[in-house]
Amino acid sequence: MRATGRLPESRWCPSPNFGARPDGAGITLLVVHNISLPPGQFGGPYIEDFFCNRLERHAHPYFSEIAGMQVSAHALVRRDGSIVQFVSCLDRAWHAGRSCFGDEEECNDFAIGIELEGADDVPYTEHQYRTLARLTRLTMAAWPAITPDRITGHSDIAPGRKTDPGPAFQWPYFKNLVRASEKD
Repeated sequence: MRATGRLPESRWCPSPNFGARPDGAGITLLVVHNISLPPGQFGGPYIEDFFCNRLERHAHPYFSEIAGMQVSAHALVRRDGSIVQFVSCLDRAWHAGRSCFGDEEECNDFAIGIELEGADDVPYTEHQYRTLARLTRLTMAAWPAITPDRITGHSDIAPGRKTDPGPAFQWPYFKNLVRASEKD
């Protein structure tokens, strides 16, 4: 994974929305997000279309607000636990926006962003927790600077602007799964 930046068991759906990480920038942070398109609806092609600049603004009224945005994430974990990868982990995905972790600004430069198909107030699935824990463990092994205290939510690095993964995300349960996975 460290050599290619590709996540195992993922389906590759390349996004044009990425760039090189700045010279000398290490990969030291994992950011958990959520997304659903249209908001609160799951399944369908819309998240992939959005990250690949193919979203048809007339397919849903909400899409006219976001169709011109150029954003991406490294990966998406669907409700069934399947993984879609959009950007190599070696590259800079455009997932965090204006952000700060501790005294480090512009988190996209040094973070990996993983989206969960979901909404702030809708419980995530067991499949998603298990897949995210597995991806987290693999990511931590590939980039040891990502420690448990360097796993955060979008809401924590962009407070007041972002709320995901939201109150439905069970951080203690997820972190216990990551710890339990480390022992396997």
